Amino acid sequence: MTSTSTPTFLERLERGDTIISDGATGTYLQENGLEPGGCPEEFNVSHPEIVKNMAKRYFDAGAEMVLTNSFGGSKFMTKKYGFEHRVAEFNRLAAEHARSVAPPGAFVVGSVGPTGEFLEPLGPVTSLEMYDAFVEQITALAEGGADAVVIETMTAIEEATLAVRAAKESTDLIVMSTMVYDPGPRGFFTMMGVAPEDGVKKLRAAGADVVGTNCGNGIERMIEIARLMRAVDDGYMLIHPNAGIPAIVDMEIVYPETPEFMAEHFKTLQGLGINILGGCCGTGPDHIKSLVTAVKG
Repeated sequence: MTSTSTPTFLERLERGDTIISDGATGTYLQENGLEPGGCPEEFNVSHPEIVKNMAKRYFDAGAEMVLTNSFGGSKFMTKKYGFEHRVAEFNRLAAEHARSVAPPGAFVVGSVGPTGEFLEPLGPVTSLEMYDAFVEQITALAEGGADAVVIETMTAIEEATLAVRAAKESTDLIVMSTMVYDPGPRGFFTMMGVAPEDGVKKLRAAGADVVGTNCGNGIERMIEIARLMRAVDDGYMLIHPNAGIPAIVDMEIVYPETPEFMAEHFKTLQGLGINILGGCCGTGPDHIKSLVTAVKG
């Protein structure tokens, strides 16, 4: 039963709240011991305290929802490390770790990234195989205590809509889905040729409760994409920008957008009616703190 003091995720959105999300997972893990080329999801087993502390730092910074360490948690991605038989374990633990440090009223959102595979006839994977892989991952996230799932960083609409359908048909989770749009001479498109306006319409038609975009762009370009999406869709929307486009400085990958710079632009996104705001690659707890101050006062 839900009491009035602890509204559900959808109730928060329905009453017009702006929900603050977290920042990057991969960047954080790399700064805390994940070797180049290592399997982030395996950290749920071997380094649970690092994974829990990541979630706790985001919650402490003011995030009201935190994504699980499960982005590459599908059978297809874990197979690259020889872990394809541990999908259920990795994803369940990912959700349990975030849940264990979540304050009352905060949400745990299962992160589901691309499989890295192409569907037939472009590639060797059938729709049923990919659907089943998403069901396996998403049901494990639900078992671990996730409130919602975000199918993120997608470039192919067929894969994204399969994942949305898998989540809707196998769980009761809130389902969000976001795609990556790159700027080009004809405007913004995913690597597979999907425009923002088409992406949100098709994800919504597939049953996504929340649609949007993440990764690939700094916050100024994300504002442009937000305007394109808002022109065709007035439903719940999520945006997770990168902290700019990374550059290599003194052999280190550096993201140029500071917490203060992003905070000002997050206010613009809030003004466009974007319901869920957070960060992707290069953003950390300090970015989330500044975001909270900017949009919550």
